[in-house]
Amino acid sequence: MTTDCSFLDDLDLDDDQVSFAEATREAHDSDWGTKPGDEVLPDAVVYPESTADVSTVLEAATARDVPVTPYAAGTSLEGNAVPAHAGISLDLTRMDAVLDVRPEDFQLDVEPGVMGSAVDDAAGEHGLLFPPLPSSGSISTVGGMVANAASGMQTVKYGEVADWVLELEAVLADGSVVTAGSKAVKTSSGYDLRDLLIGSEGTLAVVTRATLELAGRPAQIRGGRAQFETLDDATAAVEDAVQSGVDVAKLELIDAESAMMANAYSGTDLPDRPTVFVEFHANHGVDEEVAFCESVFAAHDATLFEVAEADAGMDELWEARKDLAYAMQSWDPELTPLHPGDITVPISKYGDAIRYAKDLADEHDLLIPCFGHAGDGNVHYSVLVDEDDPDAVERGEAAYRDIVEFAIERGGTCTGEHGIGLGKREFLVREHGEATVDAMRRVKRALDPTDTLNPGKLFPETVDGHRVRDGDQ
Repeated sequence: MTTDCSFLDDLDLDDDQVSFAEATREAHDSDWGTKPGDEVLPDAVVYPESTADVSTVLEAATARDVPVTPYAAGTSLEGNAVPAHAGISLDLTRMDAVLDVRPEDFQLDVEPGVMGSAVDDAAGEHGLLFPPLPSSGSISTVGGMVANAASGMQTVKYGEVADWVLELEAVLADGSVVTAGSKAVKTSSGYDLRDLLIGSEGTLAVVTRATLELAGRPAQIRGGRAQFETLDDATAAVEDAVQSGVDVAKLELIDAESAMMANAYSGTDLPDRPTVFVEFHANHGVDEEVAFCESVFAAHDATLFEVAEADAGMDELWEARKDLAYAMQSWDPELTPLHPGDITVPISKYGDAIRYAKDLADEHDLLIPCFGHAGDGNVHYSVLVDEDDPDAVERGEAAYRDIVEFAIERGGTCTGEHGIGLGKREFLVREHGEATVDAMRRVKRALDPTDTLNPGKLFPETVDGHRVRDGDQ
């Protein structure tokens, strides 16, 4: 369904800020998780350059019942930032300034189109860093990280992006500009709109500025890997390390299949066996922490434990882990990953979740490599199938859903960091319950009664293409 966006020509925007060109629109109809044939072409693409521009576009679009989908780097995996109902794709990549750095307060202000790598560079000039950057931080924007409540490899020590956002400026659907949070490190003043906007996937407001908290760079960094004969040994070691209080900054696991795929894609020489990558950050006493971790892993029959000071070799190890998504896509030209699995479970259930995925793979004759941010119970998995084999696709889809159900039943979540978007709407009620999801709907309708902002996302009733407006039941 198309919408009339001709009103954009009458707004106070420069000519190069509005595009109706087909090529430009096609560049905004998909993200990393969109499968061919599922794209919805926006009717126009707008490039705001200021908060005032965003406000102007949203006010006009809402008045004309035109949907607006915020967009930036397009690295999301669940269709979070691509249109479900055509309308306007609001591309925020021109709002890419680091506005201010205040090292004395451990803070910086950025616009939403700033890449994570630029945040790290700006902080690094003052001996600081932004610890929660996700694995895709160098190619994703702050606005996307905030919208999807992103997290990364260092969550086990430093927490999520949400834990490092102090204040947000955002524009509501009617064009009004709000400030959520505070530049103070704590506040108990009023409703916590900051946390409400974080993770809302652009369905409640468009973030136009973020104040981020920074941290000092650790004086001591050690990193390396441990290997295990069995996957059960590796997951038990992870659980024990977290439960024993090992102060680790990164704790990542890849299974034997993932190791093979990483080697083939990245040219690494990882043994084809379960491997746990570790990194330690401290200002003193780091070697004692490394020794503590080694003793914990030894109790679970680690066959190798090698940790050393940070160097280029360690960077190569982490690169192999970061490139796993690409490695899985290129592993076998006849096999395609169905969906990006992203469950998170309480740490005591981590090994159970991976074992369940592997049992399903054996039962249904499927390839299901597992990897992820082990320290916070986050399991990434891919179900690889021959898409030309309907039976294999059916078995793969069932296995994917069963793994999600397993996580939810054990107090976990269907998505640890990718968000709901389009891909996980069917699990929202299952995870939270109808009453909680109804409360979410009420918030959405209160702030966006015309369903202007990113319609079709989050709520399961929009699977059939229905936009949720004020008064809908």
